[in-house]
Amino acid sequence: MSTHHKNADAADAGTTHRADSRTRHGSRLTRVLGYTALVAIALLYIYPFLIQLATSFKTDADATSHPLSLWPQHFTTAAFSRLADADYPRWFANSVVVSLFVTAGRVFFDSLAGYALARLRFPGRGTLFAAVIAVMAVPGVVLLIPKFLVLNQLGMYDSYSGMIVPLLANAAGVFIMKQFFESIPVSVEEAARIDGASTFRIFWSVVLPMARPALITLTILSFQGSWNELPHFIVSRQSPDLNTLTTGVASLVSGQLGLGNQYPIKLAATLLMTIPVALVFFAFQRHFVRGGTAGATKG
Repeated sequence: MSTHHKNADAADAGTTHRADSRTRHGSRLTRVLGYTALVAIALLYIYPFLIQLATSFKTDADATSHPLSLWPQHFTTAAFSRLADADYPRWFANSVVVSLFVTAGRVFFDSLAGYALARLRFPGRGTLFAAVIAVMAVPGVVLLIPKFLVLNQLGMYDSYSGMIVPLLANAAGVFIMKQFFESIPVSVEEAARIDGASTFRIFWSVVLPMARPALITLTILSFQGSWNELPHFIVSRQSPDLNTLTTGVASLVSGQLGLGNQYPIKLAATLLMTIPVALVFFAFQRHFVRGGTAGATKG
């Protein structure tokens, strides 16, 4: 009887071992298939950027003959030299100036508006927030002609102020900041108010530092949005001296430099456009992760 039980236990142990082995094998196979799929998707996503990088250093003939090649047959920086002759430095400088002012303005004004909607009690507060949400649902292209008419009427057309002022605040930024401010405990502000701090002092010195993750998110979105903005700059300016990178690169495609294929100069221009946004995103992303982790720890 004892021998029978021992044999049964051994059989059960063997069956369990084989089942565990099959489970581990299946789990390992699932991970391999998952990682393979992720790598394949990543390559598909990165491939166009690699083509852009490679084509920037090709000759026109090489880019036309081998458009999908990832290695130039004749390595050259001629495309970048031609960009310097096409007022590219001026376009770059204009984009930097506009993007910095717009980003600073959005971070400040969107934060102010978001705090007012989250904390201050005034008549029409709910209606105003509903209007902000409604603006987010309106396609930007619908507002292009009204923007042109208003800028022209105010004498701001074809100037830096006309390019910057209409972009200094946006509904999405106000919404982001309002939602974040509402997650901050009111008791923190009440303690500061008891100490005699004014409403703006509470906002600036107490609440705003606590909103670091939201501020960094807004900074990334604002800089990226203003750097890549095209429709507004088309209707707010006419002078070539006010071209930003988006309008300038668009002229490369339609102007003299756009005759023929000339893929290298076009992709070289877009490559240089991508670098500042990528640097800002990755630099601030690190701080965003740290800020989010710190906020979660405090909570």
